Amino acid sequence: MAFTSAVLGNTVFGNKRVKWGTFTTSGSETGGDIATGLTRVDMMLLQHSGASAVADAPAVTETFPLSGGDVTIITTATADGYWLAIGDD
Repeated sequence: MAFTSAVLGNTVFGNKRVKWGTFTTSGSETGGDIATGLTRVDMMLLQHSGASAVADAPAVTETFPLSGGDVTIITTATADGYWLAIGDD
């Protein structure tokens, strides 16, 4: 199956660009790359969505600040959620 992510919005906080969106896993997928559209990512927040509890919190497998906008995350299988990234355009 596939891991997908989408950018739903963006704004500016001071001198930083903030973007947010969703991620979706299906089947046995346990993560993938979130394409934030930023050129540098200083921080990312992750939150699972849905009505049922998820065994493990989603986690970022990168070191910040990250040059480039693709951030790799790991999740439990079939867990969807929200993300927020702060960085530079």
